[in-house]
Amino acid sequence: MASTPRIVRAAAIQIAPDFERPDGTLDRVCSAIDEAASKGAQLAVFPETFVPYYPYFSFVLPPVLQGAPHLQLVERAVVVPGPVTQAVAERARARGMVVVLGVNERDHGSLYNTQLVFDADGTLALKRRKITPTYHERMVWGMGDGAGLKVVDTAIGRVGALACWEHYNPLARYALMAQHEEIHCAQFPGSLVGPIFAEQMEVTIRHHALESGCFVVNATGWLTDEQIRSVTPDTNLQKALRGGCHTAIVSPEGKHLAPPLTEGEGMVIADMDMALIAKRKRMMDSVGHYARPELLSLAINDRPAQTTVPMHLTQTQPLASRSPDHDHHDDAAAAARQPAVDDRAPVLRVAAG
Repeated sequence: MASTPRIVRAAAIQIAPDFERPDGTLDRVCSAIDEAASKGAQLAVFPETFVPYYPYFSFVLPPVLQGAPHLQLVERAVVVPGPVTQAVAERARARGMVVVLGVNERDHGSLYNTQLVFDADGTLALKRRKITPTYHERMVWGMGDGAGLKVVDTAIGRVGALACWEHYNPLARYALMAQHEEIHCAQFPGSLVGPIFAEQMEVTIRHHALESGCFVVNATGWLTDEQIRSVTPDTNLQKALRGGCHTAIVSPEGKHLAPPLTEGEGMVIADMDMALIAKRKRMMDSVGHYARPELLSLAINDRPAQTTVPMHLTQTQPLASRSPDHDHHDDAAAAARQPAVDDRAPVLRVAAG
């Protein structure tokens, strides 16, 4: 007896943020959720750090000129949990939709590139921070940690997420693959670098779909000409804020399920037949029958990063407790008792077969 097909309709959303009103982008998110729901979508994926907006200024302005736009971003950034997460959770619950949203998260004095996954009942199923901001982004965001490298069970299946160039970190991708993600939600800023950014992005998301044997729903942002001019009046620098859009939905076989969106605002809508996952993995399951764990395995530090650690966990004797006759021989003995590898750091373990 054949099983009932499991179809999930996804919406990858490419729209512009609102640079003017503090809550303007949130309003656009809620309206887009409503529109996606009217089209039957069960999943809506928004671009990288879409609320309040991606820090495009950091790509084209020198550090000495970034003070004012950086402070404005701090003021408008999202506290998790807070009013923004509550509004999105309520809209997700009202529409019975899984929502994946990128935000600039403010945690006291620092900003982070954060991905939020809301389940269809409004629950915040996952909050994760981009583990390494890319190039210019390091002027804006702090580093994330491995605590968010998780795949979560949702109403539509097992969902994982990475932001932008995290897709060029094969170990980060493998961490999600090993947790058997069914739907991978990718987020890029869009309107950046130029057409080559979009071309590279397509290669990246299609390869992950093939390698992971999952669906990839990718959303990129869009800037209007007026918004580009507001970031920089320099016409040469404005070229760096165009192109780079490739909103798409890809199957586990690496095929586009609908024409990608590379210009303007809109949505890519597609039905994802979850049976294609088994079809792909029957031949190539990179974390199953095609893996060689006795040769290659990944160790992950999934503990949240901490600025303070209780003394009993440091395995280090405080200087104040050392005796007056303490010398280098004691240091050598202590070093010998330490593990060869700090178990607080992620490592790739490779063993000879």
